[in-house]
Amino acid sequence: MSSESDSPLVDGDRAVEDRAESGRVPADDIPRHLSGEEKALVAIQAGIGARPGIRPAARGLSHVGEHALGWLAISGTGWVLARRRGDVRAQQRWIEAGVGAFGAHAASVIIKRIVRRPRPAHPAIAIGVSTPSKLSFPSSHATSTTAAAILIGRAAGWDPKVLPAVLVPPMLLSRLVLGVHYPSDVTAGAAIGAASAAAVIVGDKVLLEPTRNDQEPGRARRAAHVLARLGLTAAVPGGPLRLAASPVIARVTRHRESA
Repeated sequence: MSSESDSPLVDGDRAVEDRAESGRVPADDIPRHLSGEEKALVAIQAGIGARPGIRPAARGLSHVGEHALGWLAISGTGWVLARRRGDVRAQQRWIEAGVGAFGAHAASVIIKRIVRRPRPAHPAIAIGVSTPSKLSFPSSHATSTTAAAILIGRAAGWDPKVLPAVLVPPMLLSRLVLGVHYPSDVTAGAAIGAASAAAVIVGDKVLLEPTRNDQEPGRARRAAHVLARLGLTAAVPGGPLRLAASPVIARVTRHRESA
């Protein structure tokens, strides 16, 4: 037997290899050896993924995070409730949460098309949910969920660590349990989502905060309004989406100043 066949295989791989040696399976159908990240996926699926209720819960999270639609729905609901209260500042933050989450998702899709890493496809890895594309890096679910957790928590006025701690780890783990991403896909997605949320928060402080400060010179307030109208608050991942939202943000800000 060759040196390659001396390396460890998972039980499923060994069984297929034995059948191949007996002539019942073509040699070309023998699965390749597992990579390090594939071994991690197999271990996760055999461990926590085998527990009752884990796979259905993972599929539920997958549907909530698909195209960031669940986070958009939550942000929209938050905006409606803030408007009923007459809380203009909260309305703006809920808008930023929804646009930020979807913008982060859009950024991840663009990166996927550049990197073009295929999703896990080893026979030892069970695929538990359908996906809209065959591209893996980064995880769009991880990206949009991380951005949403940070920005929704901010809009709700909660401790900034609470919602990310509650939402992000389960979403990242669910993508591994379902076998549709590698560990590096979800960790990179979380990092991109956090960076997107940070860019939204910084853009709000730098470009829009002066318009809410009556002590700032009028020229600074006018400059901030112009930047908002030009969509330069959108100089973060998912820029075209924030460009579309910037007139709304500017309108809310002007309403607050005139109030």
